[in-house]
Amino acid sequence: MENNHDEGKYHYYEAGEGTPIIILHGLMGGLSNFDGVAEYFPKHGFKVVIPHLPIYTQSLLKTNVKAFARWVKDFITYKGFDRVILLGNSLGGHIALYHTKMYPEKMLGLIITGSSGLYESAMGDSYPRRGDREYIRKKAGDVFYDPAIATEEIVDDVYAMANDRIKLIKTLTIAKSAIRHNMAKDLPKMHVPTGIIWGKQDGVTPPHVAEEFHKLLPNSTLYWIDKCGHAAMMEHPDEFNRLMHEWLLKTGLAKQ
Repeated sequence: MENNHDEGKYHYYEAGEGTPIIILHGLMGGLSNFDGVAEYFPKHGFKVVIPHLPIYTQSLLKTNVKAFARWVKDFITYKGFDRVILLGNSLGGHIALYHTKMYPEKMLGLIITGSSGLYESAMGDSYPRRGDREYIRKKAGDVFYDPAIATEEIVDDVYAMANDRIKLIKTLTIAKSAIRHNMAKDLPKMHVPTGIIWGKQDGVTPPHVAEEFHKLLPNSTLYWIDKCGHAAMMEHPDEFNRLMHEWLLKTGLAKQ
């Protein structure tokens, strides 16, 4: 994409002008494809920024939810943004939540979809250990309501990760960190407007997780997408954009 920037420590995609929406991807970037969001919101008065999170490039000591949340704050400062909207999927949602807990003054709004942070097995079950390609194809397919969305390219990515020893160690480190940084006690104190957009058939972070987030977050709105798994913005990009835009209008973060 011509909007890609490579500036030393930061690699990111950026498009549009206006209020910044920063998108945080999950452990497997390919399973959190935000093309739909990146295309839609710059046409509606937003600047969309997708940083490449340093999930596998930090030292082991910095391979945890809290360190990634700090990294996001540093990135926001680097970009010179005053306050932002964070949108996160899966691990990216957890990082966005933790960032909101640590730096509420940086937050205009928060959108989470298929987020970890409450549900312990969310990480361990969805990221396959070593295994043959067919097993990995099935695991990648399980992320979606329609397994056909797990293209060969995605299966290749997951397979490569599952067979890379360092990445595997880091994945397990992150999974443990996600369990350790359970947000149940923090959420009731977090008053940032929050949109929760969830797949009704999410098998990784099931619907009851979304209901729990909604119950615990005092300023949240919950939206469902039917026939949809763990990566709503990828399976149903138009519906995801519609609901997200509706929420941005409702909270006054988007202009009519």
